[in-house]
Amino acid sequence: MEITLFGALMAMVIAIVLILLKVSPPYSMIFGALIGGIIGGGGLVETISIMIKGASGITTVVIRILVAGVFSGILAKSGAADTISESIIKAFGKKWSTLAIALSCYILCLTGIFGDVVLLTVAPIGLQTAYKLKIGRASILISLIGGVMSGVGAGPIANTIAASEYFKVPLTSVMIAGFIPSLGGLITTVILSKVTLYKGEIVSDVENIETSNNDKKPTLFASIIGPIATIILLLLRQFFGINIDPIIAMPIGGLVGAFAMGKYKFIREYMDYGLNKMTGVCALLLGTGCLSGIIQNSTIRDLVIHIIEFMNLPSFTLAPISGVLLGAATASASAGTIAACSIFGSTLLEHGVGTIAAASMINTASISLAGLPHGSFFHVGAGAVRMSIKDRLKIIPYEAAIGLAMVIVSSLVLGVFKIF
Repeated sequence: MEITLFGALMAMVIAIVLILLKVSPPYSMIFGALIGGIIGGGGLVETISIMIKGASGITTVVIRILVAGVFSGILAKSGAADTISESIIKAFGKKWSTLAIALSCYILCLTGIFGDVVLLTVAPIGLQTAYKLKIGRASILISLIGGVMSGVGAGPIANTIAASEYFKVPLTSVMIAGFIPSLGGLITTVILSKVTLYKGEIVSDVENIETSNNDKKPTLFASIIGPIATIILLLLRQFFGINIDPIIAMPIGGLVGAFAMGKYKFIREYMDYGLNKMTGVCALLLGTGCLSGIIQNSTIRDLVIHIIEFMNLPSFTLAPISGVLLGAATASASAGTIAACSIFGSTLLEHGVGTIAAASMINTASISLAGLPHGSFFHVGAGAVRMSIKDRLKIIPYEAAIGLAMVIVSSLVLGVFKIF
């Protein structure tokens, strides 16, 4: 049964409208998929069957992301993330403060900490720095967002896990392929944060800025042992052919880190925190699976391919285009990645695009417009730096510029020069 183009488009429109009306994103996508499938001629029974099939296709991704919560929770809740970010900012000093803030977010995401958590962790330090130097709130938020966007493109986070799982390639391969594009995003972030240094509202009050209440923060050495252990385990396949799945490597890395920091008594608490953070992502991905099932069984994929062929674009451009479109539609890098992979992944492989290149280009592109107002990242960013929604909207062009830089570099490195 094929869903009509109109039905697929209506599924996305209904989902986005419901999200904007503050309906839970997973429910919005499920309801949008259901109505769109029925409108598109699928019928109630067939539409539900397509939705369930779409959701069942990402269950392995969901399991891996849930398990990754052990690692992320331990680093975030133990104070390790605070220690790492504070050390970086102190090392760079006042002159390079915005670079230090962006780099802190970047490195924390590279270690596998969820983007929203990183924003909330580094923002108080960023605001205090801005207050001391009398610089703008916009510049700080651009540094925070750009650092997270860049790090998410190459870190072992939900979207990267989803891309590697769909294309059946090592997680480390997708991370390495995304490293150069992530540097492009980081450089663009630093330039834009410097340009906007004194623009907009200047941070003039540090009252009510929340700082970490973790009185016994671990040392920097102890804080980085967990991430290093995880990376070593993941790289065993790359260099020695020993396949340690992320479902094993990430929890082990987290537990090693907890013992190294002397926080082993709190492991259960940290695991619960990580699970709570990942549960929302997994629910979102299940909703995305329902929606992508409808889209995948429609003619929208053929339409996008025909447009690319009509414009005489190289076949690899389907990866960044689909990533940008689905990332913007879902306002989530994770949801956008899994939707784009599910809908266009097989077509990319049929046209000769390599698995690692396809995975990384989709992953990078899905990040570029994931901060739109119908997603959580938009609102977390505004809240983290005490910014009004009106002013937060003004940051979107800068966000898009950072994303565009990453997409361009990714397309050149992976699509044109075919380094991977």
